[in-house]
Amino acid sequence: MNPDELTAFLLDLNGAEETYPFGPEARVFKVAGKVFSIDAPDAPNPRITLKALPENVPRLIKSVDGIGPGYHMNKKHWVTVELDGSVPDDHVRELIAESHAIIVASLPKNIRLGLEG
Repeated sequence: MNPDELTAFLLDLNGAEETYPFGPEARVFKVAGKVFSIDAPDAPNPRITLKALPENVPRLIKSVDGIGPGYHMNKKHWVTVELDGSVPDDHVRELIAESHAIIVASLPKNIRLGLEG
């Protein structure tokens, strides 16, 4: 997945916004002010850090080449996915959508209903 496709997919998710709270080298995508994705668009080794269900994290790390513990994040809830082609694009999209859905599910009902539907 090239950087433009990645950005378009992230921004197409309901309520997603692109922010740079840590400076220009770390791009953070949020929904309703809560982080669901962090990447470094200009890094030499492209990767994206995503929220995951705690019960899925160990399986993802063990069984999928190119997925490791969340870089600089809580290793129980976050994974880092290499964007070098080792993880198929469809799987990357699925992980991004799941990360977004986890955050949306944690939002107050009135906000969540506006984003889910």
